[in-house]
Amino acid sequence: MPFEYTLLHRDSGCAARRGTFSTCRGTVQLPTFMPVGTRGSVKGVELRQLQETGAEIVLGNTYHLMVRPGEKVVKALGGLHTFTGWEKPMLTDSGGFQIFSLAQLSKITEEGAVFRSHIDGAKFELTPERSVQVQEDLDSDIAMVLDHVVGLPNTRKVVEDAMARSIRWAKRCKDVHRLETQTQFAIVQGGLEYDLRKICAEELAALDFGGYAIGGLSVGEPPQAMYDCLDVVTPALPENKPRYLMGVGRPEDILEGIRRGVDMFDCVMPSRNGRNAMAFTDQGPKRLRNACYERDTRPLEEGCPCPACRRSLGYLRHLFMTGEMLGPILLTIHNLTYYQRLMADARRAIEEDRFTGFCAEKYAGWSGSTGGQCDPS
Repeated sequence: MPFEYTLLHRDSGCAARRGTFSTCRGTVQLPTFMPVGTRGSVKGVELRQLQETGAEIVLGNTYHLMVRPGEKVVKALGGLHTFTGWEKPMLTDSGGFQIFSLAQLSKITEEGAVFRSHIDGAKFELTPERSVQVQEDLDSDIAMVLDHVVGLPNTRKVVEDAMARSIRWAKRCKDVHRLETQTQFAIVQGGLEYDLRKICAEELAALDFGGYAIGGLSVGEPPQAMYDCLDVVTPALPENKPRYLMGVGRPEDILEGIRRGVDMFDCVMPSRNGRNAMAFTDQGPKRLRNACYERDTRPLEEGCPCPACRRSLGYLRHLFMTGEMLGPILLTIHNLTYYQRLMADARRAIEEDRFTGFCAEKYAGWSGSTGGQCDPS
């Protein structure tokens, strides 16, 4: 069987797991962070540069690729891997979050969602079966089932209805899935209703998917509420399958997810913030448009191997202040490299049973920052 999760070690002080997940196109070291390549590319980053950040798996977006250029075009061009040139594993989301984020343009029924393209207003229908067909045409390694995402906070009835529909849709996705070189991950919903989350996790686990995601979080609720939810959900998920927290996120949220037994993460934050002159470092974020960096000869971060850190802070600031496209490119690469370094260090800490201390060290560095203002020289 081409898809297999292997647990290598569990930290003695918490639920953090060190494992691997094997696919037809390679093995991913867990825990991992997946850069987001929404339309078949991580904005501004060429594939060789992306590989040099340490990325082992990339996320593609079903909704955006279905709208443009269309999944049949991608299939005709050899599938998502040939289309993009990325030879390592790829995960495609189902479009459920985009339906949620485009709520004013969509209508959800038991059958699925009908929505208007955000580009030209063209009408699309996305059912569980259609989502599976699109992702099979894209030929990703991991396909997400279609789920019903609702905003938080919300009434229990709205959350419960969406959770129950997500379970029914997951079963429909599983029933029509045929591509043997692709596995499916189910998505646990239930808002901040912890009993509903547990029910959803248990019912989806009984359907025996290739992996399990936790969705509908990081949509505006306080971080602690998300952590409390993970405390309920992860123990209810199978031990022998990967666990994926969707759309997360901040470095501290990733560490808290790992602490609770999550294996996989994705977020646009490192690339989006990089394009907007914000760099992640072990000393907290640096906002490179700040005037104090104008004549700063220091590197962005000592010990970082990325190309941005071979330049001075003053030069990087100059690129942003003059609108040079190299600035967003370099800072995106730095942020992606930072996230991959964080994951590699987290994996080593788990192997050595010191993940709790590792988190404390990271928090101490981040909390000592000046909130993006200039640090003392």
